[in-house]
Order: sequence, then C-alpha cells, then structure tokens
Amino acid sequence: MSALDDLLTCLRFPSVSTDSKHRQDVRACALWLQEKLTKMGLSTELHDTPGHPILIAKNAHRPDRRTVLLYGHYDVQPAEPFAEWQTPPFEPILREGRIYCRGATDNKGQLMAHVSGLAETLRQEGDLPVNLTILFEGEEEIGSPNLKPFLEAHHAELACDVVAISDTGMVGEGVGTFTYGLRGIACMEVKVKGPSIDLHSGIFGGAVANPVTMAARLIASLHDAEGRVMIPGFYDGVRDLQAWERQAWASLGDGEPETLSLTGAPELFGEPGYSERERRWARPTAEVNGMGGGYQGEGSKTVIAREAFFKLSFRLVPDQDPARILRLAEDYLRSQAPASVRLEFKPGHTGKAYLMDPHSPLGLAAQRALQHTFGGQVALIREGGSIPIVQAFKDVLKADTILVGLALPDCQAHAPNENFPVASFEAGIRLNQALLKELAQA
Repeated sequence: MSALDDLLTCLRFPSVSTDSKHRQDVRACALWLQEKLTKMGLSTELHDTPGHPILIAKNAHRPDRRTVLLYGHYDVQPAEPFAEWQTPPFEPILREGRIYCRGATDNKGQLMAHVSGLAETLRQEGDLPVNLTILFEGEEEIGSPNLKPFLEAHHAELACDVVAISDTGMVGEGVGTFTYGLRGIACMEVKVKGPSIDLHSGIFGGAVANPVTMAARLIASLHDAEGRVMIPGFYDGVRDLQAWERQAWASLGDGEPETLSLTGAPELFGEPGYSERERRWARPTAEVNGMGGGYQGEGSKTVIAREAFFKLSFRLVPDQDPARILRLAEDYLRSQAPASVRLEFKPGHTGKAYLMDPHSPLGLAAQRALQHTFGGQVALIREGGSIPIVQAFKDVLKADTILVGLALPDCQAHAPNENFPVASFEAGIRLNQALLKELAQA
C-alpha cells in the first residue's frame, strides 16, 4: 500500500473526539495506527485514558543518540454543517491536486506524512538517526484533557531532548515555515439571568430587565471603538514584539490582501499600532464565540427571555496567565452588570502561550531541514492559534517544541471542505527525514 493510500485509509475513520457516538471510531483509528507502526518495526503500546486512547511507539533507544518525541493527533473536528461539503466529509477525494476530507490537514495529513517519512527511512536505512518516541493522541480537538496527566505519570519513559510537531501552517505554498510561538487560550461561558420565567414583553416590558439586552451590553463593553480590550489589567505584563520579529514578519510582504481574500471581510479591524500579522500572531484578544437567548423560531414571539448566554475565548501571549485573565474578566463583567440581572460563570479550557528561541541550536536545525525540503528562505513566525499541549511538554518534560507545519492558509481546517495538497503531503515525508537527520547532529 502506498503512502497516499495509507493517508486515505486513515482519513476514512470519522474520529470525532467531541461526539460520544464516534467513540468507537476514534478507538478504531488508534488501533489502525498502532498496527501500522508495529508493522514498521516499532514497539507500540495503546494506553487507555478516561477519554480516548494515547498511542506510544518507539524504536530501540541508544544512549549515544538524541531523543526526539514526535507528537500528532488522530482526532478531528465535527464535520457539521454537512450541507456545505461538496463531497461527503469522511470519503476522501482527490480534486485538482488536493485531498478533500475532514482531518485532511488537521491533523491526519501532517501526521501521516511523518509516519510515511519514518517508514521510508526504516526501509532505506533499517533504523532512524535518533531515539524516537511517538505520541499520538485522540483528544487534541477537545483541549487534550488527559494528556498532561499522562505526561506526568509517564514522564520518565517519555523523557526527550526535543518535541517535533506538524500541526501548524505555512505562510504560503512551498515556503518552509518554522512556528516558534503560539498564543495561549482561556475560555468561559457567561449566563445572564433575569426573571424566573419568560415574560410577556408587552405586560412586563420596561419594568423588568431583559437578559438578552444586558448580554449584548456586556459583550459591547469588552472593547473600545478601535478594538482594544477594556478589561482592567488585561495588558499587564504582555511581552511586546522584539525588533527582529517585526522586521522578519514585515519581510514576508503585506498580509492584508490575503487575509481579506481568505475571510471575505469587507475591511480589516483591530488594535491600533500593529500590523495585521502582529495582531494575529502576537497580540492578546477577546472574542465572542457564541451568544443566544430568547425566541429563535420563525416569526415573532413577544417575550422577555428569562436568561441569555455568551461564550468568550481569550487568546493570550507570553507572560499572560490564563487563570488570572479569567478572574479579571469575571470581575470586570460583574462590575458592568446592573443589579437587575444575575451572572453565572463557567470556566472552559485554558492553555499558556508558548515561545522558544528560533536561533537556538535546535531551532537552527529545524530551519536547515525546512530549507533542505523547500529551498529558499525559511519564514520565522508565531501563530495565532493555540496548542495547549506544547506548553505542557515544556512544563512536564522540560523540552522545547519544534513546530514545522504543512497547512496552507486556505486549507479550511475546522470548516467544510477541509483540504490538503498532495504536494504538501509528499514534502512532509521528505521533511520528516531531513528533520530527524538535522536534529541528530544539532
């Protein structure tokens, strides 16, 4: 079976970690990967967790070699809304050089590129140039709730010099990209409660506070007119960009036209004093991810809803503490709410921002591998998204993480019609081989 066939097989598993009806599909995908790695000659163990399994695989470790931990995740996002897919989301199809399927980019395409690179090296050389530990999990898309406890319980057997991950993006097709920083995250849900039952808006309107209106006012209070977050203390301790970073990112060209094209937004908006890339990669944000309350059906229903809700996520940068940000947000929203409503807060998942030195020996090794694979200048970037487990690796294993992603800006990860170029998959195979060689010598 070819490397591409292996990827297509992996993609057919609807391994949606957040949906309990797919629990067996997630496990089946883990078992398939275990069988694949075992047949390659690696020792494997599948560890059950309170959620989905963690797969560990290793070659024979020797004391004279550097140890690399290769991480990936085999779970995927839900495919809804199904109607917006051009083809069924778990039936991979090749169209104009791209594979369309849920998980094609995030993360099965990138994960299987590494697996295929390892298989090719083992076939050619009979061994790998490093001590390799593979860790593939099935809960990344739900915040990896069981990974850090697993790392803590197995830290001795997972000890390594560096972690390698391909779960980030490239700035453009064929441009080797090294992501040396990620924003952190802190999430919460807020309920705004008013009367004990829904009320007739004619009989009680004007005498009882409307929770939906109050939720809208609270949401509006989060930012000023130019997009700055208004929570007191939110920017305290935020580490600003270094001069070399601003220069490096500016050298990538004007990112605004591409962002406008990808998003369909009529105009960009955000914190003054920073470029579009700087806002996305290195500035903290507060975003409303959802809101609701009141009648949602067809036509009119004249009620004052008894409650409303909204969901928030804060993207954080180095030196911001997620727990502190959630406390500050709760204190601020309580201060903005009138006595005519009650607020309830439910914290969500959190993760710290991550930052490493791309000019360290390991960082330079990653850059050499990218240059060997793609040629040209390597783009050094941070990324606006969050991978909380990267900081967990740092905290528990005391190891930095090399992030060498293969996702293109238009891959539509987490959206309908997710896709991954075959050329990127093939480049990822070569990147795995080059990366392990460079890390072995760094």
